[in-house]
Amino acid sequence: MKEWITGRNPVYEVLKAGRRQVFRLLVARGVEEKGRLMEIISLAARRKAVVERVPRQQLDSLASGAESHQGVALEVSGFPYSFLSDILEAGRTSNEPLFILMLDMIQNPQNLGSLIRSAEAVGVHGVVLPLARAAGITPAVVHASSGAVEHVQVCQSNLAQAIAECKEAGAWVVGLEGGDRAQPAESIRLDGSLVLVVGNEGEGIRPLVARSCDVLMRLPMRGKVDSLNAAAAGTVALYLALMARRQGK
Repeated sequence: MKEWITGRNPVYEVLKAGRRQVFRLLVARGVEEKGRLMEIISLAARRKAVVERVPRQQLDSLASGAESHQGVALEVSGFPYSFLSDILEAGRTSNEPLFILMLDMIQNPQNLGSLIRSAEAVGVHGVVLPLARAAGITPAVVHASSGAVEHVQVCQSNLAQAIAECKEAGAWVVGLEGGDRAQPAESIRLDGSLVLVVGNEGEGIRPLVARSCDVLMRLPMRGKVDSLNAAAAGTVALYLALMARRQGK
């Protein structure tokens, strides 16, 4: 299946990662072909993609919603999902503790893209998504991640089964949750092999998935609102884990 990726950073990262087939690069007529755009054209030519200069209106029809195409669109093959075994193997061969982000029914593409961008920034070995009733890796998610998802192994799996496999590999599974049943973040060790589970925007982690976690963790909240959205909360938790891993505690 082919799809269109728009925006200079997303298109650049797709080409740089080299994980997809590329077919056509469309560039808006009249734009200055310098800087990042020149790099994109050069990378596309190296990948044997057809480079076409087209009216801006043609690109407008390819960008969805509030996305800005920034004068460029790339026709590519669909996102190359990995298997959970690939992610576990990446952890085993990395000479560092396993680090996985697991997302339970995140349905908003913007939140999913933001979380994956944060996950890539902290160096996770992979991201695990449910098989159904959740957003997959669409062009909107690629755009929201600013192309970071192209550098991350993402698999789709039954989450309860995936948690069991991760535990067999020695991982500690921490679910991000608000409320009294969750323990404060400062009391939980995040420095070892870790799977961090983040729930969806409205309901959080599903009960079966929550029961599969080793511990539930809540973030400290000192303001008048009692929660963060999924992307913000997940990003905070990812960076808490990164700092703990660096400090070894």
